[in-house]
Amino acid sequence: MRSIWRTLDRGPARDIGLVCLADGVVGLSYGAISVGNGLPLWVPVVLSIVVFAGASQFLFVGIVAAGGSPVAAMIAGVLVNSRHVAFGLAVSDVIGGGWRRVPGSHLMTDENVAFALGQDDVRQRRAAYWAAGIGIFVCWNVGVLAGGLAGTVITDTDALGLDAAFPAVLLALVLPALRDKSTRTAALVGSMLALAATPFLPAGLPVLLALVGLLFYRVEKPALEMAR
Repeated sequence: MRSIWRTLDRGPARDIGLVCLADGVVGLSYGAISVGNGLPLWVPVVLSIVVFAGASQFLFVGIVAAGGSPVAAMIAGVLVNSRHVAFGLAVSDVIGGGWRRVPGSHLMTDENVAFALGQDDVRQRRAAYWAAGIGIFVCWNVGVLAGGLAGTVITDTDALGLDAAFPAVLLALVLPALRDKSTRTAALVGSMLALAATPFLPAGLPVLLALVGLLFYRVEKPALEMAR
């Protein structure tokens, strides 16, 4: 782990540390929400270790707390996490082969994929991916445990603004990529489709529909020449 941090430049290492801290706060919110809605402490803790997918875990708890069946909640979580198929294709060379595939796939999040793709060379991409993945995993699970223990006290996490931490982190990661015109176009189309579909589709599906925006993404000619 020490060699991974040494590979990273100071800027990315600092940003990864801040994101890990923010995800720990989101984990605190998730643990508190879960226990506050009547789930036993072991449920959010085990889900955080085995599933390790914030959006799917929030969705699972929300459906179960609203009276839905655990099976329906699980299916919804799988649909939300299907975006990881595209993530896996984008960072397959970063994760590496052999035994690394299993932990590397399990640690895959929106954040560490974004950090990896934002680096200049393969060595730094690999370091960013593993540093962010391991750091987020630790901070998330510590936050979930602490939030679960405090769940009987913090019953309204929305009042504290903890629910806003997760989207704020993702927005901060996305903004630098929007400097590219083609990326802005794809993001705009995808977000408009997702917003338009939100009132009509179940939770999670509008996000998947936003992937249509990728059809409007065009790789610029200089980038194609560099790839050759």
